[in-house]
Amino acid sequence: MTRTRLFGVALLLAVAITVPAATQSSNMSFFITSAGPGDGANLGGLDGADRHCQMLAGGGGKTWRAYLSTTGAGGVNGRDRIGTGPWFNYNGVEIASSVDNLHSDNNNLTKETQLNEMGQIVNGRGDTPNMHDILTGSQLDGRMSGGSDDSTCGNWTKNGSDGSALVGHHDRQGGGPNPTSWNSAHGSRGCGQSDLQGTGGNGFYYCFATN
Repeated sequence: MTRTRLFGVALLLAVAITVPAATQSSNMSFFITSAGPGDGANLGGLDGADRHCQMLAGGGGKTWRAYLSTTGAGGVNGRDRIGTGPWFNYNGVEIASSVDNLHSDNNNLTKETQLNEMGQIVNGRGDTPNMHDILTGSQLDGRMSGGSDDSTCGNWTKNGSDGSALVGHHDRQGGGPNPTSWNSAHGSRGCGQSDLQGTGGNGFYYCFATN
């Protein structure tokens, strides 16, 4: 190897060492989970889902809540659990300014902005494997479903082939009645981990900081 080539290699190594890795923005208040609890749509109910959000976020003095609706007596709307906004992703990019903006056509929710808690883009349609189905149990406006069919996998306690959960497409494309919806594209085929994976999901869901 010539002296010139040695100098070039050394220079490249020096640049690689001095360029810092991307770090989490201090105002991060939104992410897609990088992994679910691993038991399909059985998240341990809302409390279990919230704890998982808090664990993945790593604390930081913020209170994290899962964007999930529940049905039946005492049912909860996903939109009512997440505070008032604004919300920012790992890189500090604003994804929505308020609850109304979040559920409007003017939000900033795309595959590139809906990052996980490590700042990574989540696989979407066309990637292998596709994991764009995000659990919400919510209608387009962020409220619970009023129908008699299961839309929350038993309020996030089921992990078998029976039941279903409404999911959104974080990449804003795919199939279903509302294929471009981030929170209510279609219902899942079942509630088990393999059922969720079979229709383009992996048991991921949205987490928002309420403060």
